[in-house]
Amino acid sequence: MQAVILAGGKGRRLRPYTTILPKPMMPIGEKPILGIIIDKLAESGIKKIVITVGYLAGIIEAYFGNGEKYGVEIEYFIEAEPLGTAGCLSLIDDLEEEFIVTNGDILSALNFNDLVECHRKSGKKATICSYRKEVPISLGVLELDGDEVRDYIEKPTYEFNISTGIYVLNRSVVDNIPKNQYFDFPTLIKKLISLKEPINVYKFEGEWFDIGREEDYKIVLEKYFNE
Repeated sequence: MQAVILAGGKGRRLRPYTTILPKPMMPIGEKPILGIIIDKLAESGIKKIVITVGYLAGIIEAYFGNGEKYGVEIEYFIEAEPLGTAGCLSLIDDLEEEFIVTNGDILSALNFNDLVECHRKSGKKATICSYRKEVPISLGVLELDGDEVRDYIEKPTYEFNISTGIYVLNRSVVDNIPKNQYFDFPTLIKKLISLKEPINVYKFEGEWFDIGREEDYKIVLEKYFNE
């Protein structure tokens, strides 16, 4: 099994930290988040990893090298120009028949083997790992009936099924991604939907944090150092 880790972003939401560090190198304890992801992949028996890099790529390559000290084989795909979260996949050589794609800033308790098993059992070409996320609204929300107020909800919390930024894809899905063009995962998923290609979902219920969001990063740091 092969994994592609998307690590080329500039991490604008984490500035000024990411002016000197690429986002996937943000530290959690003694390891960068990317190192934790690689360890989890290795523990799941996934030994072949492609890391897509762009912004401050040299720091990532110098730190992880060929992956030998992590028990994996690491190759790098260098984006000369930003290609979006999915655009790089059409240019990576030797993708396996099925592979995992994960953002390089996700911390979760996900079992990758369970995700892959769900994908295979579905018989579908694409699986999105989803998460039930509570989103608080810090404002009063009005429910209207025409020009009349039907209800007033003060600072409600809503729940949504969100993408965790982790996927399993069959190689044939990559045929839908144009070469050398900016193309992100939402665009790819919408294209598959328009083609009436069924998309599987794996509903993950454990801990999940997007380290690219300062709020999540602070929660993780507080949790880590208080354990």
